[in-house]
Amino acid sequence: MPGRMAAAERETKETRIRGELSLDGGGEATVQCGVGFLEHMLELCTRHGRFDLTLEAAGDVHIDDHHTVEDVGIVLGKMIDEALGDRAGIARFGQAAVPMDEALAEVSLDLSGRGLLVFNVAFSQEKIGSYDTTLTGEFFQAVASNARMTLHVNVPYGDDGHHVTEAVFKAFGRALAHAVAVDPRVDGIPSTKGTL
Repeated sequence: MPGRMAAAERETKETRIRGELSLDGGGEATVQCGVGFLEHMLELCTRHGRFDLTLEAAGDVHIDDHHTVEDVGIVLGKMIDEALGDRAGIARFGQAAVPMDEALAEVSLDLSGRGLLVFNVAFSQEKIGSYDTTLTGEFFQAVASNARMTLHVNVPYGDDGHHVTEAVFKAFGRALAHAVAVDPRVDGIPSTKGTL
């Protein structure tokens, strides 16, 4: 299934976002969204997930970053869902554990067709620079709902908020790469129900 690509746009009174995604890329990212920390996280997620992402967003960051971060997650989730098509032939499940210095992130996901997030991540600080750490959960909630994936994110330990967040985004990228991979042993939709 080479060339699994998607594009999406979202425009509200709070944000304007355009994106393109290739699941079969090489890990290249061009991201401009006005939230520097999120740009950095998406770039490393893309690199470790081995997909290509182009995303441009303008939002009301003069108020705060919330609307932009959440809506970027919505657009990314929609593109993942569209690029997967009927999900035939994919591995479906993905897992990754990624350390970042003292922090460890464990991500498990199922491209089940059902959007759900379990997010067991505690942050010892409220901010990373100007970035509100609670937005990480909001981002992944938006991705999971719109990609129609079951997503479990667990960080059993970690002190530095930057390290924790970076480990989470890297682990998500790697888990997603495993789940979207084409498995030649899978005949059709990877479900006993016949649909995802």
